[in-house]
Amino acid sequence: MPPRPTVPQPTDSTPTFWRDPALPFIEVRAIADGRKLRYGRHAHSTFSIGAVTGGRSTYSNGDTLEHVHAGAVVIVNPEVVHACNPAADEAWAYRMFYLDADWLAKLQHAQGFGTQAGFVPFEQTLTWRADLFAGLNALYEVLVNPGEDVLRKESAAMQYFMALQQALNPAPRASAPPEPNRRLARAAEFIDSNYTRALKLEEICAAADLSPSYLIRAFREQYGLTPHAYVVNRRIEFSRAQLRRGHAIADVAVEAGFADQAHLQRAFRQFVAATPGQYRG
Repeated sequence: MPPRPTVPQPTDSTPTFWRDPALPFIEVRAIADGRKLRYGRHAHSTFSIGAVTGGRSTYSNGDTLEHVHAGAVVIVNPEVVHACNPAADEAWAYRMFYLDADWLAKLQHAQGFGTQAGFVPFEQTLTWRADLFAGLNALYEVLVNPGEDVLRKESAAMQYFMALQQALNPAPRASAPPEPNRRLARAAEFIDSNYTRALKLEEICAAADLSPSYLIRAFREQYGLTPHAYVVNRRIEFSRAQLRRGHAIADVAVEAGFADQAHLQRAFRQFVAATPGQYRG
């Protein structure tokens, strides 16, 4: 394993979020001392990539578990269940970038990667390449700099993710992946259409024509989350979008289907390791 690079860090334990309405395809989260933060296993509709700049962590991605430290670049494909939690009492610091998958797919196809219409998943979920680590940190400095104009920021993002694609070259698998279980897919689709209201297990089972015992066992095998965790994950993704639009936290809680604001607060902390107020900024 390569030696740990030294990255100067402030001591703030509050997560910060950067976003710009002029660049809606990218969002950044940073934390300088997250040793007390704990994530539940969760997934995003976005492509996620992060630079570990301090401390050590366990990093789970799908079925894999890695031990990472400063210098690591972690890569999470859309809808893959993952978590990253500090492994010891030392300052755990990182910068995480969330990319719209459609934006990245267009960039991939412009470079000649992939033949299908959508995003081509990355095969690699962890890299220690120093150039990719340094480049991601350099991109962070450009994005959060209020003195840089939008064109500079957009160009820097495109340049980095084009370089990432060239470096890791995620060629499609030689054989087609197995067809998903269509009944489980119907269950997920039913949740996707109804997660903002109170749902009962029997409703999901009826929509998918599955027994409760089979649904609970097989759903997690296919999607990496229990049906309930999948519902909460969708509500959190919806809440993030509403908070970015400046909606009041109490209103977002109701809109997302949570019982109340306190319920949203608890779930948000578990899935995002930040409060809704910290995220909205």
